[in-house]
Amino acid sequence: TRVVRGDLVLSVEVSGNLETPRKVDLSFGTSGMVKQVMVKEGDRVTKGQVLAKLDVPYLEASAAIAELNLRKTIYPYYHYTHCSDMPGTWLALADARDNLEQAQQLLKAGKTAEAQSLLEAVDQNLDEAEDKSRSVVWSLPFSIKLAELQYDQAKAELDKATITATFDGVIANIYITEGQQLSTMNYANPAICLIDTSEIRLSGVIDEIDVSKVNLGQEAVITLDALPEKEVKGRVTFISPASTIETGVVFYKTTIVLENPDEELKDGMSASAKIILEQHDDVLLLPNRAIQGSLEKPWVEVLVNEKAEQREITLGLSDGASTEVLAGLAEGEEVVLPQVSQFSFF
Repeated sequence: TRVVRGDLVLSVEVSGNLETPRKVDLSFGTSGMVKQVMVKEGDRVTKGQVLAKLDVPYLEASAAIAELNLRKTIYPYYHYTHCSDMPGTWLALADARDNLEQAQQLLKAGKTAEAQSLLEAVDQNLDEAEDKSRSVVWSLPFSIKLAELQYDQAKAELDKATITATFDGVIANIYITEGQQLSTMNYANPAICLIDTSEIRLSGVIDEIDVSKVNLGQEAVITLDALPEKEVKGRVTFISPASTIETGVVFYKTTIVLENPDEELKDGMSASAKIILEQHDDVLLLPNRAIQGSLEKPWVEVLVNEKAEQREITLGLSDGASTEVLAGLAEGEEVVLPQVSQFSFF
């Protein structure tokens, strides 16, 4: 075999599946007939965009009446005093509690993306409660504040009849149709599935033998069973401190976030990755089975003028199949491969 130049990569193998961490099933917050579905599967939407509405005339009427009551309120007097909006605080805290309970149920069911969406809502609820609990100058009489609160409540109930996008993404599935009647038993079922395709990660496992070699931030090259010609780069973002044992094998869960994912990559695809531990480019390479001698004094048989002569060499990095040659050989020289390897480094 000839001594050649090439790149030598020392890596750790990871196998798993692609997943989109931001994937949520959106649903209505009240019953009614589906009045309008404003998107179709595959549409790209932006955060806050209205996706679907229910036909709920009774809620619309309640909101309209509450708004009229607020508008017709007469200012019989005008005074200044310090107070905090305790009803608003209680309502915000109640919403936070409800969202937190739902998030806990979703986490128990393994639905982390949906739970994360609710936890973000909890954070907003707590911010609202904090704002309303502050002591401020209140320049409106109680009757007006009460009318405002009634309007806010009516508007909140009406908002439950509308589904809006919680983040920028793609409509993956639509489970409802226009004219469909949603009852109190099924209105909370998934109506629209929204996925953020801008972030895709490989969720896989590392063998216990290799986990000590892997660090956060290391580069990885991902290949996919469905797209064998495609390679995507990524970075290690998570290594679980807790082990998982299956059939006596110990491994550790890890996450690799892909860089610049495109539309060909789909949620759930089987994938494998090579986490780059060390890489030497444009170095002299030799097959391991050509190396003889000992670890301290390796040597090879070099073909010179059609005769084999023994020569000591200095070795560097090895990937288990090929080894870097630091000294003792030149590019293009021919090395004799023994029929049976007399020494193996690995």
